[in-house]
Amino acid sequence: MGKQKLNRRQAWRIRKVQDERLERAKRREGKIDTEAGPLGQEQHGRIVANYGASVDVEDPTGEVRRCHLRQNLAMPVVGDRVVWQSSDNNSGVVVAVEERDTLLARPDFSGDMKALAANIDQILVVAAPEPPFSTESLDQFLVAAEISGITPVVVFNKVDLLDREGRAEVEAQLSIYRDIGYRVIFATTRADHGLDDLLTALKDKTSIFAGQSGVGKSSLAKSLLPDEAITVGDLAELTGLGRHTTSSARLYHLPSGGDVIDSPGVREFRLWPMSEPELAEGFPEFHPFLGGCRFRDCRHRSEPGCAILAAVEAGKIKPQRLTSFRRIAANVAEKAPSY
Repeated sequence: MGKQKLNRRQAWRIRKVQDERLERAKRREGKIDTEAGPLGQEQHGRIVANYGASVDVEDPTGEVRRCHLRQNLAMPVVGDRVVWQSSDNNSGVVVAVEERDTLLARPDFSGDMKALAANIDQILVVAAPEPPFSTESLDQFLVAAEISGITPVVVFNKVDLLDREGRAEVEAQLSIYRDIGYRVIFATTRADHGLDDLLTALKDKTSIFAGQSGVGKSSLAKSLLPDEAITVGDLAELTGLGRHTTSSARLYHLPSGGDVIDSPGVREFRLWPMSEPELAEGFPEFHPFLGGCRFRDCRHRSEPGCAILAAVEAGKIKPQRLTSFRRIAANVAEKAPSY
């Protein structure tokens, strides 16, 4: 039997109960909540692993408790701050999800948005020589990060696979992103000090690895956390595409400071449908010129008085980025409402 759809009043009551629990948790200051019934007091925690039917919640002391979810509770994700109550069998129940600062989501195969992780400071967009490096794929991740309000950092992994000529070519391609203002890091797990710059970027931040399968997201996490049981796989021999090696999302604490969320990889990241004006917001170098076009519905193709085209001609926007904008728009704007 499918899930019964809640009407507006039922949804409001559920939200109201969660808000009341959150307020009680803020006021409690260590006092036992007499309304908790057979469960323990309500307390704050953060989800550090998600198994679907249950989650691991870490309390402020660092203790982790396996918890079930209160019925009709919106599905939380790793990184969520929650209110939970302990039970007699050394487990617990998550009773409310606190408001999120940021949320990373992507469309699933049915087109619905699926949350991946919450309260992230930065997205480490990982690329590599294998599978073949694509700036188009990189741009899609960067747009998703920008629109989500999460700071992106470009990490080019496996640089040990590049010869001098290949390294120079990649550096030239990525110089465009440095000029925009993105932080670009070169990394390798195969050389001494190959992760120094990455560790600096991770310190005191909650970060998540994103990128095509096979670029080495889990390998990086394993090198950063050698004592954790992180599974690492090789590229598929025939296809050259990466195998999905991470089966559940987890949050890890780095010994040098900061937290890393390792989540199941996706072979092809797909942006959700959006209008072209919304997509343009994902290109930060466009921002000074948006709204400056002669026509309000300018599509930045060949319209007279286009501020974006003028910026390209003046060298303030790279032609490659405008080409990328148009290419992505052709894919994601098809189902978006027209303006």
